[in-house]
Amino acid sequence: MGRVSHQDATQPAAEATTIAAAIPDDALRTEYQDLIDQIRTHRAAYYNDDAPLISDAEFDVLYSRLELIEAQHPEIVANDSPTQEVGGEVSAAFAPVEHLSRMYSLEDVFSLDEVTAWGEKTAANAALRAAGHPLKWLCEVKIDGLAVNLLYRNGKLVRAATRGDGTTGEDVTHNVLTIRSIPTQLDGENWPEEVEVRGEIFIPSADFADYNQRLIAAGKAPLANPRNAAAGSIRQKDPAETAKRPLKMFVHGFGVREGLSAATQSETYDLMASWGLPVSPYSQVVDTLDEVLGFIEANGTHRHDLLHEIDGIVIKTDSFEIQRNLGFTSRVPRWAVAYKYPPEEVNTKLLDIQVQVGRTGRVTPFGMMEPVLVAGSTVERATLHNQDVVKAKGVLIGDTVILRKAGDVIPEIVGPVLALRDGTERAFIMPTHCPSCGQPLAPAKEGDVDIRCLNAESCPVQLTERVSHLGGRGAFDIEALGYEAAQALTVGPGENPEQNGGAIAPAGPGPITSESQIFDLATGNPDSTLRETLAEVQVWREIRTKGEGTGKFALAPYFYSKATAKKPSGPTITTKKLFDELEKAKTKPLWRVLVGLSIRHVGPTASRSLATKYGSMDAIIAALDAEGAREALAEVDGVGVIIADALIEWFSVPWHQDIISAWANAGVLMRDEQDESIIKYLEGLSIVVTGTLPTYSRDAAKEAIIIRGGKAVGSVSKNTAYVVAGEAAGSKLDKAISLGVQVLDEEGFVLLLEGGPEAVAGRPNPEA
Repeated sequence: MGRVSHQDATQPAAEATTIAAAIPDDALRTEYQDLIDQIRTHRAAYYNDDAPLISDAEFDVLYSRLELIEAQHPEIVANDSPTQEVGGEVSAAFAPVEHLSRMYSLEDVFSLDEVTAWGEKTAANAALRAAGHPLKWLCEVKIDGLAVNLLYRNGKLVRAATRGDGTTGEDVTHNVLTIRSIPTQLDGENWPEEVEVRGEIFIPSADFADYNQRLIAAGKAPLANPRNAAAGSIRQKDPAETAKRPLKMFVHGFGVREGLSAATQSETYDLMASWGLPVSPYSQVVDTLDEVLGFIEANGTHRHDLLHEIDGIVIKTDSFEIQRNLGFTSRVPRWAVAYKYPPEEVNTKLLDIQVQVGRTGRVTPFGMMEPVLVAGSTVERATLHNQDVVKAKGVLIGDTVILRKAGDVIPEIVGPVLALRDGTERAFIMPTHCPSCGQPLAPAKEGDVDIRCLNAESCPVQLTERVSHLGGRGAFDIEALGYEAAQALTVGPGENPEQNGGAIAPAGPGPITSESQIFDLATGNPDSTLRETLAEVQVWREIRTKGEGTGKFALAPYFYSKATAKKPSGPTITTKKLFDELEKAKTKPLWRVLVGLSIRHVGPTASRSLATKYGSMDAIIAALDAEGAREALAEVDGVGVIIADALIEWFSVPWHQDIISAWANAGVLMRDEQDESIIKYLEGLSIVVTGTLPTYSRDAAKEAIIIRGGKAVGSVSKNTAYVVAGEAAGSKLDKAISLGVQVLDEEGFVLLLEGGPEAVAGRPNPEA
């Protein structure tokens, strides 16, 4: 999900005809903002939570649509558009660490014709830019794992970090040290004094299957798939837990490598192997594009015979000289590409279509199927998005359907196998009342495709979802407050699932009836009545034993108190841990509070901008009450009209206001400490940061601009005041020069921050 493209190579071309080149209307602007919100949500789920919500292929379609709109309407490009970034954000659960050199994503292609077109273009450019250097192609399997950067100094492993946004990753050194295949001290000789080694951490397919069998035998839930299992293992807060997972790593390149004399990348693989680093056995240097296509075909045929899961093939120019001459765009190298294999498909029986309710009340149908093995894991349910999608796909309950595990991650019902219908199938009828609270379902506003439960305050499932959300990494980041904990807090044990078709029907209400009460549980609050009730909370748990596929259900405590209850077998959450973490969460930054409120469309980006602009919840509320609030909010960097409307609507609801009051009364800090000495030197100025700066991460540079009153925008135009250009600045630097926009290096950027425009007036552009 790094660099994305279309699911079907012909699709964007077909879609291009549907967007007029004229001024975009409100519907297109709304679609554009919704795409940004969706992509940010899915990136966070993929990179930070290791729990993707949609398939890679579905994500590719969203991203391609976003790129298409921006290409045809550059005047509406948002400064926080995902197209301006390499990949995911850095999780707050681990310390941020800046890579010595940027970790780029790869451009994805999805057809052999696209591989050929890319290869011919690259070959032509290579011939022009690196005459005399032989062009050979290095082909490698694309491991479906987690990208990691290893830093060795004097041959000793001193740091390991995830890719993050390409510039800043997460420090996972202690967890990586538990992986036996990664040497802590390099063997051999001639390694650089300082070298960054890039590679992919994964779980071998056979080890993954064995590990899951052991989990099932122990009555625990199996891991979903190797990729998410590897990423989740590296992000364990306890290295001892990481050590239990069968993790391995293959290295495939360098970042900083001063003094390395190899002429080709394939030579460095031999060199890395001599140092004791684990190198993939699945790579080959070839002379022609026909041989590249043959490598793709051969590995596609035998992809499940390999040591690990793969989702494609990476093709690179082997010569470092050619790589240097071809260079990079703002996000990807021009000398490499990733071919993604088509999603795998199987047939299975659609047993039923049910619905689930989300935290904003959206009601989503999903298919329940006969369990089937696809792309290495067993699948029995798949989303159907909304009732219009069900109709569009033409599926009936009882159909044999085509199930695609797109991108080897999230299953998707493609459509029915019409020839296998026997007349017993029946149509899905969208419920008219909420399955959780029984209230009528309706669109939130006229024209909405989705229907919602509008009983947000009292709907048990929505409350559970909101409580789970506020405990998530993107909000308050409370480890002890996951979904199952939220469910135990908000609903009772429900009916016995064995007597209820395998579904756990919530009984409700639970110990808390509103998220306004959540911080009453914090350790520092004197009223312990609510806390004391948690020793009695029980939920139904599914217990699987070896050889029993359906499992058994048992009523067992989820929370327990060491003082009043014996610890049950299986996973639990101690009340003390939950209470302590809630107490710590009360001092989290304002932007996390805003995310935790579950305001529609308001994610981390908009929340950070609002927190920077206003500094406190009181100031935000005052701004909402002021004349022209909608227009003023829409002008805030990263907000816009849609989010402004969502904020105004949310804060106008009395029970929403009660949540803020209750949290504040419980001690939640509703403000950020701001340095009043910072002068607003950049008031009203639009500034673009591009490339890799020596000491500033992309986020840090943007924050420095925002707190001085400037706008950190993502695209260069005639209205741009400055372009701050680091290493590999790419096309934005070229455009700035063509438009006569002043360009600053990091030294000039620091002068601008400290003294404003006067400090850099007349300063020449840095040499290329």
